[in-house]
Amino acid sequence: MASKTEVQGSPLDTVKLTVSVVLLLAGIVAYYYYAEASHLLRVLGLLTVVAVSIGIASTTAKGQALWAFMQDARAEVRKMVWPSRAETVHTTLVVFLVVILAGVFFWILDMLLGWLVQFVI
Repeated sequence: MASKTEVQGSPLDTVKLTVSVVLLLAGIVAYYYYAEASHLLRVLGLLTVVAVSIGIASTTAKGQALWAFMQDARAEVRKMVWPSRAETVHTTLVVFLVVILAGVFFWILDMLLGWLVQFVI
């Protein structure tokens, strides 16, 4: 059984994460504050701030643990066996057929129940 270990960070990691979040929030505020500026410049500025913020956060213990997790997840996705195109098309057609049959069934059931309620009333 795999045991989960808690990532221990230093007080400097807390400062780095705080700076990263504050920088990200400042970038978002600046994006809206300078609404009269060119949209391209605002987007490039925001992307730069996001990249710097991610860079700062990735130097922390939690950031490195997140990066390791993402690499492990990517390796697991590569191990998956994906269905072929023919299997995907076949499964999609079966789903469409079942949905149409269920729709017709519930439409007929609704008509019969409506007729029964009208007959009773």
